Amino acid sequence: MFAFIKSAFFTATAGITSECRRTLQGSGGSAWHHLLPQDYQPQPGTGSIRFLCRRDTSQPPPFPFLPSHPSSLKATPPRWRRCRAWAGRELVRRCWPPFARSCRLLPPARPHVMAAPALTFLRRLCWRSLCEASCPEKNRNKLGSANCVEPSQIREFTADIKPRQAQAVCIPAVHLHMTTATMQVSQKDFEKAQEQLKLLKKDPGNETKLKLYALFKQATEGPCNSPKPGMLDFVKKAKWDAWNSLGNLSQDNARQKYTELVSSLLSAESAGQTKDASPEESRHGGYETIIVTTENSITKIMFNRPERKNAINHQMYREIIKALHQAGKDDSTIAVITGNGEYYTSGNDLNNFANVKPNEMEKMAKDGAELLKEFVSSFIDFPKPLIAVVNGPAIGISVTLLGLCDIVYASDRATFHTPFSQLGQSPEGCSSYLFPKIMGLAKANEMLLFNKKLTAAQACAWGLVAEVFPDGTFQKEVWERLKAYASLPKNSLAVSKQLLRSMEKEKLHAVNSKECEVLKERWLSDECLNAIVSFFQRKSKL
Repeated sequence: MFAFIKSAFFTATAGITSECRRTLQGSGGSAWHHLLPQDYQPQPGTGSIRFLCRRDTSQPPPFPFLPSHPSSLKATPPRWRRCRAWAGRELVRRCWPPFARSCRLLPPARPHVMAAPALTFLRRLCWRSLCEASCPEKNRNKLGSANCVEPSQIREFTADIKPRQAQAVCIPAVHLHMTTATMQVSQKDFEKAQEQLKLLKKDPGNETKLKLYALFKQATEGPCNSPKPGMLDFVKKAKWDAWNSLGNLSQDNARQKYTELVSSLLSAESAGQTKDASPEESRHGGYETIIVTTENSITKIMFNRPERKNAINHQMYREIIKALHQAGKDDSTIAVITGNGEYYTSGNDLNNFANVKPNEMEKMAKDGAELLKEFVSSFIDFPKPLIAVVNGPAIGISVTLLGLCDIVYASDRATFHTPFSQLGQSPEGCSSYLFPKIMGLAKANEMLLFNKKLTAAQACAWGLVAEVFPDGTFQKEVWERLKAYASLPKNSLAVSKQLLRSMEKEKLHAVNSKECEVLKERWLSDECLNAIVSFFQRKSKL
């Protein structure tokens, strides 16, 4: 097929070449040659023919073979017009019969009628640059001087010739330029987005706030031009990294991205608003980072920071302590802990360390250790059966606390990871005592010392998880079972749990105190500070 197309073009252009030469003889135009057969270079394997247009600056150019403007048709010599018409007929008849037949206005048996339209179509789509390169000096005013090549310049043009696919002809890209009116609308939307941002009721999270900050600075001031903050100034360092990561993003694009981000936050918040509780369900108020409900004698405590992968900040620590205290006294039979969204919880929110000044590190470590000790103690002392429903990945303290729960059910897509040594920290949640008892010392060392991440199946085989369910039916199967548990005698369950835990309760409190003391020392160590700084640096590059 390619050889046939090539021969058709050679035939069509042979007459053109001879006619051009005869036209140029005696006019000093012999220094020019246009579209000679040797200038058609097949491109193997591409179905393309490369056209070379050479220009000799010693002589003026002849009339263009394909005029760039209809008005120049009148100035074309008669012999040239006849030659062009014949070439067009050959092109349509031999190379593009589907194109000719596709035109319902003309009978397919008369391809010569399509000659001029075919050549005009080809010129406008594929050969525009070729025509402009050979335009005469007298047509420069019509075309614009920028459309003509400079002397001694050689230009190459490639046209893909696919006679069976008329739609395969490539149309040149259109470059859009932003007008002043568009700029004003963009600036107006940008100012509107700033006002809409104030309407958000929920904290979008530090990552999102850093993006908003960076885009705002980029939109108003351009690329980052402020000096890099010190390593221990976590907040300013994170802001600087976020702004600097945008590089040379234009202010217009930054305004657009800022507006789109605010719009997406507003849409997500409106779509994620919790529906009114059913008559059988009672929702407890006074919580912002968790959702506490009571239904069918089951108190459910749900981590509710899905935009932060349910990371546990100081406020969530205190709210969980409060929720467990109230659930231990209400009329429910059992309590359930689970996560909202894709994650169970990603563990301790390292932004708890971000806003601490260097001279306040000791106070932060002391207060954090006391809060953690109280938090773990609320699990040790909880009087009712406590069941963990691990709906997704669990990290850090959310994993170590599973040893204090009475039953752990997990989705098959859940994972369990305790990266303490990576962050320069140490185990907590009584895991240093309970994990060796649950899974054996060697396997506990793999998790707590060497950061081994377990799948749900591995956690079940090692004894940390009671049962694994398919993710598609996880919620349905687990909650049917929990409802059956909640129908059991309340006092009988509570007394039985106290018998199981009473022998070890003092030991667990002692382990908890020791772990918190060690952690307080680790938080003040250079290893821990350097690991946290490295974490924020990796995070800012994402």
